Amino acid sequence: MNDPRTVAAQVRMRLPTLTPLEAKVAEHILAQKDIDASMSLRDVAVGSGVSDAMVVKVAKKLGFAGFREFRQGLMDYYRSDTAGLYSEISPQDTAGQIIQKVFRTSMQALEETFAILDLEAFERAADYLHRAKQRDFYGVGGSAQIARDVAHKFLRIGLRVSVFDDAHMMMMSAALLGPEDVAVVFSHSGKTTAVLEPLELARKNGARTIAVTNYDDSPTARIADLVLCSTAQNSPLLGENATARIAQLNILDALFVATAQRDRKAAEANMERTMRAVASKRKP
Repeated sequence: MNDPRTVAAQVRMRLPTLTPLEAKVAEHILAQKDIDASMSLRDVAVGSGVSDAMVVKVAKKLGFAGFREFRQGLMDYYRSDTAGLYSEISPQDTAGQIIQKVFRTSMQALEETFAILDLEAFERAADYLHRAKQRDFYGVGGSAQIARDVAHKFLRIGLRVSVFDDAHMMMMSAALLGPEDVAVVFSHSGKTTAVLEPLELARKNGARTIAVTNYDDSPTARIADLVLCSTAQNSPLLGENATARIAQLNILDALFVATAQRDRKAAEANMERTMRAVASKRKP
């Protein structure tokens, strides 16, 4: 983990893979924003109410060689500009403070998502979408809104996308996909059964599959051919999903541009045509 911005993100992404007790230990350590070299393994164990061995086990499950590497990673992270962007919203905050905190929290999510994004997977995803005969997007709730936003952008450059947010329709769509097609699943948790089942069916039928999620070890991520991960810090009031959606929208905006560049001439020509088609809908 050479980039300090990735440390907290990697911890948050792996929290769902831990047991409740392990997650409690990880969250306790992550909350130590004043952590320094004087904080010992024993201090953390006592503070978490567990054994020294449990702290070391958690550090290793989170991808570190041991407690010392975990401690150093957090020290580097909390010294970074990215860590300083986040602040809890309090009942006493003014309108200006609320705006600043909401914006800065979104900026943090963007910084950390950029740091962890798998560029190879991103490139392959653009290739899949450019070459596909059929592109079907699956999502429910807020994730469906992201899917619709992306589908709108692709239509502007002449790449047709079908968006499904109904469990039955998703299964019917997946049943008809084949090796020349792509299924993209949007799921913040990566555990939504409504999209997991069509994802499995689409892949079984030979379609390329892409997951857009906040957790790279979620059931959705384990099934998909490619995973594009966002990350966001949880907030008692904002929640995690709202901020993560900002990061996911930016990932997909970049993916739209990368896909368009596969045939920029055609993309620009189609964009001109679609813009002319709606021009009459705007008042002069």
